[in-house]
Amino acid sequence: MSHNQSTLTWLRDNTYVCLVARVLAGGAFIVLGCLKMADPVVFLKNVHEYGLVPDSLPLALNWIAAILPMVEIICGLGLVLGIARRGGALLIAAMLLAFYPPLIMRSLAIMQETGLPYCSVSFDCGCGTGPVYICNKLAENTLLLFLALFTLWSRSDGLSVWPGHKRNENTSIEETEEAAVSSA
Repeated sequence: MSHNQSTLTWLRDNTYVCLVARVLAGGAFIVLGCLKMADPVVFLKNVHEYGLVPDSLPLALNWIAAILPMVEIICGLGLVLGIARRGGALLIAAMLLAFYPPLIMRSLAIMQETGLPYCSVSFDCGCGTGPVYICNKLAENTLLLFLALFTLWSRSDGLSVWPGHKRNENTSIEETEEAAVSSA
């Protein structure tokens, strides 16, 4: 085994490295989801500004604005507590990836309108934190994406509040699910 393989294996299996990634990504999504829920009207307006949902579908826009913060909080709690961490990490990664294009397109439009350099563009992206500089937001989202993907890749289920869902690495996922169903 090469030195790089042993380092990657150590990272992938290390309980504490995975815990730090889970808590950072999960904690961020819990906070951001709570900030959005605290001021749903502002979040609704921010989502509308992206133009992803046609004006002819206001109910769809309302549903997105109502459900997205709850999904963020649930996924964040799943990561922090270690419950369904892979599912939570996958949903967080998907949400981050889904919002990259609209975020970049909106910032480019503002840059074009104002003539500002790209990293000087600042606007309320709808994350719940108020106006942010686009380069900072993209760096933050990239870090959160990395943490979510690391959590997804990691084999460590250690320090989970549901320790019974740990599985032996020689046991298939199907066998683990069957054992969980039969013990319930």
